[in-house]
Amino acid sequence: MGKTVLVVEDDVDLIGIYKEILELHEFDVQTALNGKEGIEKFIECNPSLVIMDGDMPILDGYQAFKQIKGIDKDANVVIVTGFSEFEPKNIEAIKHGLIKVISKPLGVDELLALAKKYSEINV
Repeated sequence: MGKTVLVVEDDVDLIGIYKEILELHEFDVQTALNGKEGIEKFIECNPSLVIMDGDMPILDGYQAFKQIKGIDKDANVVIVTGFSEFEPKNIEAIKHGLIKVISKPLGVDELLALAKKYSEINV
């Protein structure tokens, strides 16, 4: 598929913003409101990139990341968090294949750069 981006975020307003920006640049955007839904959507749509909030109800971004990597060890996942990238859980996730930890807020330029970079891999 190549141009599909999965946004997993419990803030519906933020999902709307990410979705609008990415769709304006011709990305197919799938969304989920928590980590459990994110895993289900990942299996469904096989996105080129997953942008996931670190702190969500039901299943947080770190738990969902681990499960996604168990499904596809080559999955491209970015976690957006209010915590420092040097937090132990972020360092641990990077050791296990997390592409990047981004401190909130995720800017438009960085969002598009990530989406473009990881869509090219699978096109």
